[in-house]
Amino acid sequence: MKILQIMPTVSFGDAVSSDARALHRVISEMGFKTGIFAENIDPKLSGDKSIDYVSELPPTADEDIIIFHHSTGTKLCEMLPKIKGHKIMIYHNITPPHFFGKYSSSAEKVTRLGYENTEAIRPYIEYVIADSEYNADELRKMGYECPIDVRPVLIPFADYEKTPDEEILKCYSDGYVNIVFVGRIAPNKCQQDIIAAFAYYKKHIEPRSRLILVGSDSGMEQYGNSLKNYVNALSLDDVIFTGHISFPAILACYKAADVFLCMSEHEGFCVPLVEAMFFAVPIIAYNSSAVGGTLGGAGILTSSKNPVFTAKLIDRVVHDEKLKSKLISDEKKRLEDFSYEKVKALFTSQLKGFISKMGVSK
Repeated sequence: MKILQIMPTVSFGDAVSSDARALHRVISEMGFKTGIFAENIDPKLSGDKSIDYVSELPPTADEDIIIFHHSTGTKLCEMLPKIKGHKIMIYHNITPPHFFGKYSSSAEKVTRLGYENTEAIRPYIEYVIADSEYNADELRKMGYECPIDVRPVLIPFADYEKTPDEEILKCYSDGYVNIVFVGRIAPNKCQQDIIAAFAYYKKHIEPRSRLILVGSDSGMEQYGNSLKNYVNALSLDDVIFTGHISFPAILACYKAADVFLCMSEHEGFCVPLVEAMFFAVPIIAYNSSAVGGTLGGAGILTSSKNPVFTAKLIDRVVHDEKLKSKLISDEKKRLEDFSYEKVKALFTSQLKGFISKMGVSK
């Protein structure tokens, strides 16, 4: 019996791709023939023998299992019903199209297709593993009646123990307060709200501060340019748009961070929140979508986007040692729920349960 994963794109550093690659290792360790097949493969992963193009998907049998990672519109959904085997969907959520209308017609189109795909493949999906309760609830509202379980993204935390970029870490370790957000530059991430809060904080509370926005605006250049124009209009210094940077450079940004500020309005899970917990960075996050569920009582969850309020909240977190200690303690406790071994065991149990229920033999 084969257990094969299929997905639109495998990228280096992308949360969905990282989850698929981590699950590949687990499935292999369980003793099954497996592989990852995608329409698009990041050239940086060309040497990874576990990944191949979907055109190379081997013939499948009725007893095989196909795991489909769903996060955007894709022609794979037309192909999926024709593939022999039991169908599992891992649902990472799809960003609502309305976020992109002003900035990218192609992104609006592909996300709209994603929702249409979700409806179209519903009759063929036998089991869903959603990576947040928010995602599971969304599918139920869309009429999914098959069994749905929740399993957080599988994060290999050992990777975060690697050496950070020393030059960047030294550059940002200069006594300035570093406010950090990690995530692609995209309208749903609402980096403009982070900039607004930072503008008040820098101009009225702490001049020796900087904002580090870690992430690429590839495909969202128009939105990225609007953010840079906003910074210029505010005559605001010390806003760093890193663009695409190396993994050691990202580690350095986390290591240098005093506060992790998230104002996103749509997240299916939000891996950077968990990464911030790992690096013991106090978190302030806007309460939207899956954000509250991922935090699970850790960090500060706010229902306000008022920049003055947010700036004063940042100041409190930076200077109130008792509060900071409590936040870090709560984050450390919540992090245990995302431990690699715990999530690995959960996925293994879910997969074995599905195999047993389907009467599939190894």
